[in-house]
Amino acid sequence: MRKDQYKSLADHQRANDDVIAMRINRLYFLIFVSLIVWAIFTYFLFQHKPANYHASEVTNIEEQLHKLETDVKQQYKENEKVYSYLLNIIQNKKNEVAKAEKTEIVGNPEENVIPDQGNGQKKDVLPPPSFSHSNIQGPVILVIVFAYNRPSVSRCLNELIKYRPSKEQFPIVVTQDGDHEETAQVIASYGDNVTHIRQPDKSDIQVPPKEKKFKGYFKIARHYGWALNETFFGMNFDAAIIVEDDLDVSPDFYEYFLGLYPILQQDHSLFCVSAWNDNGKTKLIDSSAADLLYRTDFFPGLGWMLLKRHWVDLSTKWPPSYWDDWIRRPEQRKERSCIRPEISRTRTFGKHGVSNGLFFEKHLKYIKLNERFVPFTKMDLTYLMKDNYDIKFVQHVYNSTVVTINDLKNGLIPHNQPVRIQYNTKDNYKLAAKAFGLMDDFKSGVPRTGYRGIISFFHNGRRVYLAPKDGWKQYDPTWS
Repeated sequence: MRKDQYKSLADHQRANDDVIAMRINRLYFLIFVSLIVWAIFTYFLFQHKPANYHASEVTNIEEQLHKLETDVKQQYKENEKVYSYLLNIIQNKKNEVAKAEKTEIVGNPEENVIPDQGNGQKKDVLPPPSFSHSNIQGPVILVIVFAYNRPSVSRCLNELIKYRPSKEQFPIVVTQDGDHEETAQVIASYGDNVTHIRQPDKSDIQVPPKEKKFKGYFKIARHYGWALNETFFGMNFDAAIIVEDDLDVSPDFYEYFLGLYPILQQDHSLFCVSAWNDNGKTKLIDSSAADLLYRTDFFPGLGWMLLKRHWVDLSTKWPPSYWDDWIRRPEQRKERSCIRPEISRTRTFGKHGVSNGLFFEKHLKYIKLNERFVPFTKMDLTYLMKDNYDIKFVQHVYNSTVVTINDLKNGLIPHNQPVRIQYNTKDNYKLAAKAFGLMDDFKSGVPRTGYRGIISFFHNGRRVYLAPKDGWKQYDPTWS
């Protein structure tokens, strides 16, 4: 569904207000008609009363009519008050909506300034860029690249532009935090191939004393919150692919997300599609299975697609720091999953950053990037829908033979069929993960790549499932 098929929140509000006003006007009209009918009735009653009416009877009728007239006038006054009150409410709501439309994206007007480069003066933040997609068939998906102070963002942008099938269907916006001029010049050198926006808030961030050395994570969360508001509320896109400036992408990067877009739209048990496999090292994957995809309860990040409906929920409670681990918490995940590939469609080349190269030398630099184009848009991917996947995948896993770590590592399994290693405790899991070179950490009790506690990997040409015992119910947040 194209983004131009969606009305803004303000449009919906104004439509609702118009309906309310129309109903009030209709009520006002009915009261007016009732008064006219009452007047006509009174006129004919007195002009055509029978000759044999006694004076006392006439007086009694007149008294009743006078009382009725008094009651109607009193009700009329009360209705006028209600009418006026409701009109005031509608006008106030219209004023609030108009004000929100002006400040929703750029924030508080007093803060809506950024330093001008080089002269120390201030300038107003420009409105978010607009895009025309009237001639595009299929979804229009924004690619938003987060940048800071790496001129090497050019490596990422070169690949994104090289493999992009359509500039109109996949517009690229580079959002930059900070004032690193060399990086800004690199981005500007791409001309109209990309759109460059800047996070306007350059104020210092107050962080708890014990977390001062992690201030970078606070700045990143602020940047993400602002840029995603721009994406979904300012530019009004329905879907976005979020990319960091230190990622390589595969030749079928766009095809991957385009093929999975309908699944993400239809299956509300999903909240993202990720291009990343946390255990995607060459020795842990089936290199011949470039088309193999999984559901995972672990949010992978590192090149991922999000829908506007998901951001509407997340944006109201966006955290001040550590946004990725925050998304992995149960109250954000809400038992929803992501899609991830057997072979990654992204690979990080950013050894240095706020994480100081955490996991890079030991793990990240060994992740294999897919090199073969897979026509996902021509494939039936409905097997990834929860109702289908939970039956077939879980059944396949628990029908496999249970083996020990030692027997598998020592080549003592006589057949070449998929096997299962069972774990019952956190320590059991970590022991097995380390034995095969898997990432062994948990986030909110969920292991990396896990689905219903199951981790799928390859070992010496064999599919292996590291899985809890059959009948698994839920994750234990204390396993973190």
